[in-house]
Amino acid sequence: MKLYLKATVAMLTLAAWPAAAQPAAPAPNSALETLGAMRPTGSTADWPEIPQTGVKAEQVKQNLAKVKMPPGFHISLYALVPDARHIAVGPQGVATFVGTRKSKVWVVTDRARGGVGDEVKEFAPTLPKKIPNGGCFSKDGFLYIAEQNRVLEYPAAEFFYESPDVVASVVVAEGELIPKSEESYNHTARVCRVGPDNKLYIQLGQPYNVPAKEKFDLYRKLGIGGIIRMDRDGKNREVYAVGLRNPVGMDFNPKDKSLWTNDNQVDGMGDEQPPGEMNRIANAGQDFGFPWYGGGGRTRTNEYKNDTPPANVVFPEVEQAAHAADLGLVFYTGNMFPKKYQGAIFSAQHGSWNRTTPVGARVMVTFLKDDGHVAGKSEPFAEGWNDNGYYLGRPSRCGAIGRWFAAGLGRSGRSALSLWYDGK
Repeated sequence: MKLYLKATVAMLTLAAWPAAAQPAAPAPNSALETLGAMRPTGSTADWPEIPQTGVKAEQVKQNLAKVKMPPGFHISLYALVPDARHIAVGPQGVATFVGTRKSKVWVVTDRARGGVGDEVKEFAPTLPKKIPNGGCFSKDGFLYIAEQNRVLEYPAAEFFYESPDVVASVVVAEGELIPKSEESYNHTARVCRVGPDNKLYIQLGQPYNVPAKEKFDLYRKLGIGGIIRMDRDGKNREVYAVGLRNPVGMDFNPKDKSLWTNDNQVDGMGDEQPPGEMNRIANAGQDFGFPWYGGGGRTRTNEYKNDTPPANVVFPEVEQAAHAADLGLVFYTGNMFPKKYQGAIFSAQHGSWNRTTPVGARVMVTFLKDDGHVAGKSEPFAEGWNDNGYYLGRPSRCGAIGRWFAAGLGRSGRSALSLWYDGK
């Protein structure tokens, strides 16, 4: 009772101060500052849902009927999501956040957790975004979204996303993820992961096919063309891996904590070279060979063919089809799929844009041995979106949604899919 009375007196005393004596709070000068201060933006903009029925939905379902998978597996439409790219699934398995290479992030709600999105709406619409491609969650429910040149944190996004105003805080301020001089329209689709060490890992593609030599020192110092990591508040940034041309998609092996990443390789060297890469990063500081090597391990680039590569280059764990555009990558940790798939890597091949005969537009599976290394080459798991060179959909990300498994389809498909196994 005494504590309550003292608090009441304190509030009355403050309220009785003359207006001139009260320190004025600085007015926020941006939506980010307003939301970070826990204040509403006052926006009354329309916030519509994305329709989930109609011609588009029926066309996606017809396309899915052409997709081939191992016996017992099934695939269906999870949700229609405009420009769907990478997905981040909330720890509760109710809300799935879908990034784009444009200016929006979408959230798909599956309240029944039945493998079908009930609602698709824009996430945090009052906060402007720039290429919010790849989000990731921490185990304690914080959503991180790495944009072209900043990183934001959304506390408890899975529980408060239904408001147009969502609390956001800065992890890396605008213009500080990479130098402004290195911003480009190319290779800017960032992907993040929160690692077993509770640090934030971010992939940084470099903007060129092969960068000029005068860029080398700067890029190595900052981790451009590599992977960086930092504390979740943005402190203690360091370069974790280098020698990656355009890494998109990564995940940690839950058994040995190694980090696996795809890497999209040099264009203009022919239809069949260089192969794409799936790399296993066992330790911090490893070098994966770019720009001396263009991909697939030992294919040298024309620009650096007369330069001596470092002796400690780590060659890829898996060579993928050339120019298949390997993107999302995830370890399957569920138990719905047969035992042979448990612990395997599922990855999305977005599909080539610069081959005489396009390849990709499929979901791949890669099996591992007990020692944490691959047991063989990646093999197709779900394919049929490549219709004689015309893409009916372009997988871009794989991930677990509760007991379901999802693959995001970018561009043509613009949807998220659920994939399950019932043995029939």
